[in-house]
Amino acid sequence: MLIVAELKNTTDDALPNYLTSLKFKQSHFLTDVRLGLGYSAVVIAGITFWADHKLGWDATKYWTLLAVIAYFILNGALTYWIWGVEKGKIFTGEINDMLISIASSVNKHKPIYNLRVRYEKQGKKPQQLNISAPFTRWFDSDGCFVATPFQQWLASEIPVIGEADPKKVASGTASMELNSDSGKLKEDTSNDIHGVPRANGASPSTAARSRKTKKSHS
Repeated sequence: MLIVAELKNTTDDALPNYLTSLKFKQSHFLTDVRLGLGYSAVVIAGITFWADHKLGWDATKYWTLLAVIAYFILNGALTYWIWGVEKGKIFTGEINDMLISIASSVNKHKPIYNLRVRYEKQGKKPQQLNISAPFTRWFDSDGCFVATPFQQWLASEIPVIGEADPKKVASGTASMELNSDSGKLKEDTSNDIHGVPRANGASPSTAARSRKTKKSHS
């Protein structure tokens, strides 16, 4: 059985692929800085090891001290960058002068996918929204990712994406989930207070009164 972290990672990978297919221009600045800090720390550690092996401790001890200090500074900067700057961002980019950043998060005990979206057009006030949905909306019972319902959810909930892909915007407001048997979307029908499916547009109290009326006539 897939754990929540694996479901999140798969979904995180699918989101940028979908947006770039819609002509969103992705920025890799955050990733580039993270990789630069990480690789710099590794290079320093490698050079220090090589120098100590070739020249000996007495000849390199002062340089080793400086290297250790630099290593911890770089790792501290990397940690701050990941938690203080990136903050879970999985996509930053733009389309038609509209800047957008999307960060994802999950609770390891709840299979709910949360997105924090921020978008702004040049010269206008930034807007932010938070959306969430269960992973069962785009993963079937076998744990396979199904792209269409995920893309429909994004296009329906995030206006910028909906404008870029209007065909994926859901026409109704009914809650949808994957049918575990067929892999197709099905409507999440609601039951009334007695567990009997209610008619379209009927409230629980209306359905209950309808049954009482039928009993009195019988």
